[in-house]
Amino acid sequence: MKNIKYLIVGIAFGIVFVKAEIISWFRIQEMFRLQSFFMYGVIGTAVMVGMLSVFLIKKFNIKTLDGEVITFEDKPFNKGLIYGGLIFGIGWAITGACPGPLFAQIGSGYMVVIVTFASALAGTWVYGYLKEKLPH
Repeated sequence: MKNIKYLIVGIAFGIVFVKAEIISWFRIQEMFRLQSFFMYGVIGTAVMVGMLSVFLIKKFNIKTLDGEVITFEDKPFNKGLIYGGLIFGIGWAITGACPGPLFAQIGSGYMVVIVTFASALAGTWVYGYLKEKLPH
C-alpha cells in the first residue's frame, strides 16, 4: 500500500496517453514518415516540462515524497549512445511502440504489442548480459 501513489500516477499517465492518442500506432507512423507535427509537439512539450522540472528541483532543492535529496549526475558521452539510439528508433518505427506507451497499448487491448513487450524485455536482458563486453 506504500506505493499506491505510483500506481495511481501510472494509471492517470496511461489514461492521458490514450486520450492524447500518443499510443496510436498510426500517430507514431505519421511522425516517422514526417507527415504530421503532432508527436513532435508532444515530445517537444515533454522535453520542455522535463527541463523546467529539473531547473525547479535544482533551484528550490526539492526533495522526494520520502524526503530524500534528488541528485543529478553527469554521464559521459560515448559512441554506444548513438548506436543504442539508432536501434531504439528503428524498433520504435517498426513496432509503433516505445517503452512509455507500451503498457497503455497493452491495457487498451492491443494484444499484439505483447510481442513488442517481450522483445523489449529480451533486448534489456541481452544488453545487461553484454554490457561489460560492449565498446565504451
